[in-house]
Amino acid sequence: MKEFKPYLSVIFVFFIHYFLAAQIDYFPERHTNWEEKSASYFNINSKYLTEAINFAKDNEYSGSRDLRIAILKGFAKEPFHEILGPTKKRGGPAGIIIKDGFIIGKWGDTKRVDMTFSVTKSFLSTVAGLAIDQGLIKDDTDLVKDYVWDGTFNSNHNSKITWQHLLQQNSDWSGELWGCKDWADRPPKEGDLDDWKNRTFKEPGTFMEYNDVRVNVLAYSLLQVWRKPLPQVLKNNIMDKIGASTTWRWFGYDDAWTTIDGIQMKSVTGGGHSGGGIFISTEDMARFGLLFLNEGKWRNQSIISSNWIKKATMSSKPNINYGYMWWLNEKGSRLWEHVSDKIFYAAGFGGNFIIIDKKHNVVVVTRWLEPKKVEEFMQKLTKALD
Repeated sequence: MKEFKPYLSVIFVFFIHYFLAAQIDYFPERHTNWEEKSASYFNINSKYLTEAINFAKDNEYSGSRDLRIAILKGFAKEPFHEILGPTKKRGGPAGIIIKDGFIIGKWGDTKRVDMTFSVTKSFLSTVAGLAIDQGLIKDDTDLVKDYVWDGTFNSNHNSKITWQHLLQQNSDWSGELWGCKDWADRPPKEGDLDDWKNRTFKEPGTFMEYNDVRVNVLAYSLLQVWRKPLPQVLKNNIMDKIGASTTWRWFGYDDAWTTIDGIQMKSVTGGGHSGGGIFISTEDMARFGLLFLNEGKWRNQSIISSNWIKKATMSSKPNINYGYMWWLNEKGSRLWEHVSDKIFYAAGFGGNFIIIDKKHNVVVVTRWLEPKKVEEFMQKLTKALD
């Protein structure tokens, strides 16, 4: 019997890992009604679940439903800020809660296509992951200048920037893209134009700064690598394979055109604070979240590598709460108290969220929930799930 003990321990660890790992029982087909299960089916407290959903419905984002107005008001402190790409009037609060692949709660119009703002960044990060999975980029620590040689990364400072720096938003890239200057995007509260223009550069990888111009530099750089429009890359490699609808769109600024291989292509944005970004339904966002909950697999097909998802959801040194354009619920400035630390999420202006809760095997999508209320919403939902 002694000779079998090592094998028994290995088998025991395997079964523990198997039963603790996320188990997705259902993946919705395209053009079919997403199957629903009652809270009681999963031994979830229906009273607390209803309270959480009602809370989301009752705490609509306070900004104008005319998003052009909301954008201009929300970013009024930025010098030279203007609308450069498409916008769309939004709907009311909407959301969906997925457990083991099944819908256990939803509210609002989950098929309506709306702007999703910086949730787009997590889609953009995924396009970078696909480029690495497919060998178009050898490694995320490679210098971007070795792939993009048109001057975008020529300066002494910019030449030090890696793909990882762009993905973690700690590159401090300096320059102008599509008429937008890096220093004019979310400038510091202190100082004025001269201070911002003549700032001291921070060494790439040492300081995280949320900045849409630099995110758009990542999108432009990935366009140079893929040599095809990024919406096509996302559609063919991700969205079609997970059965997403054909209603989502990914826009760039009106003048964001470049020529690659003699063909004019639009460079998309990683957000919508000057317009553009991904316009998408709640249900399509939930499919994307379900893919990430299931470690990059849809049914038995690997869509994006689990290795990439692990990297994308790992804390960066300058900001423990930020990975590769995914937010993390670690002990940092954005910590959600009394909520699982096994959560990562995409977040966008106006209360747009895709939340992956690994502990409970749950995906949550909220649209137009007052951003400062999302922590309380997740606390209420966690109370139902625990």
